[in-house]
This record gives sequence, C-alpha cells and structure tokens, in this order.
Amino acid sequence: MTKVGHVYLIDDDESMRLSLTRMLRELGYLVEDYASAQVFLENSVPVSPAVILLDMQMPDMTGLDLQEALLKLGRKTPIIFVSGQSHPNQIVQSLKKGALDFLFKPFNLEELLKAVSDAIDFDSRQLKRVSIDVETKRDYERLTPREREVCAWLVKGLLNKDIAVKLGTTDATIKVHKARVMEKMHADSLQSLVKKYLESDLENHPLTALAQ
Repeated sequence: MTKVGHVYLIDDDESMRLSLTRMLRELGYLVEDYASAQVFLENSVPVSPAVILLDMQMPDMTGLDLQEALLKLGRKTPIIFVSGQSHPNQIVQSLKKGALDFLFKPFNLEELLKAVSDAIDFDSRQLKRVSIDVETKRDYERLTPREREVCAWLVKGLLNKDIAVKLGTTDATIKVHKARVMEKMHADSLQSLVKKYLESDLENHPLTALAQ
C-alpha cells in the first residue's frame, strides 16, 4: 500500500542509497534517489507532501550548500540531514536554516522512520496552511476599498459606531459593510475574521495600503 508521502534521498554512498530506497519503497513511500546534490537540483520536480533525506558530506556540493540553494529557490520541502561525521557548527547551521532533524550514521531504523513520518506530516500541514493563505488573500482582494477599510478597523477592535465616525458615515452603513466583509471573507465570527487577517498578514497586503 502506497503511503501519502514522497521521499527525496540524496547520498553519494551508493550502498546506503540503494538500501534506504528499497526499504522506504517496501514501506509504501514514493522514493527518488540522487547520487549528488547537483543532480537533484537539476532534475527534481517539487511535490508535496514530501521530505528530503540529505547527506551532509558530499564531494560536489555539501548538504548545507544544497539547503542554502533550496532556500534561495523558495523550496520549502522539509529536510532531514543524515551524516557519518559533521562539525557541530554544521549541525547548528542546518537547524537554524530550518532543517527538521539531524541523524547520525549508523542511525536507528525506527528513529529514521519516525523522522520521515513527522516531516511528511509537517509538510502536509505546511501545504494546507499555504492553501488557506491563498484562499484568504483571494477573498480579501474581492472586497471593495471601503470594505477593506471597515475590515481593518474591525480587526483593531472598533465598534460599528466608532468606525462610522472614523469614516464619516452612519452606523447603519457600517453594519451593511461589516455584513459584506464577513460574507466575502467566509468568517462566521469576528474572532474568525481577526484570525484570518493576522495569519495571512493582510495588514501588509498591497491593497490594504491603498485603502488607507
């Protein structure tokens, strides 16, 4: 049975690469293996949910170099480093730049499988968060300029009557705008609206500046 998860395995040690690929495929993961970081960069296609199992010490490009290259490309696939020997500074740097885990060879099989499973779960949540963010921004862009103004004041906690004073209109008019904001933003409560607004950083959306 195929698991919902893709594993990119990058290791210049052929025996390690082949044995891990075979084992992970037997467990149902979709596995792509690469003998070098450069080959991975040139040939891999981003998919999600996925995890990158990345050897730290490789001749053409180190694991840290590849991690840096992926960050510049905006690829956010979670990384688990595997290494026979690494300097403590490399470990610290990899984790600071977002690696989820660091395993030393020879590693415990259960430890590896748990790390892979956790990373794929993390990427699934990350993908869901991105999808929600896209939907929220799309909804926000459907608001009129005045509705975006009302939305911003609602998020700041102002009452309808206070927003009416700010915008030089009536309480009844603000109630209409508020109802349209809630409907278009698919928010069933003010708390839900605030959560969407903050999580998608709508305060810094280009259209927010235009509305102010």
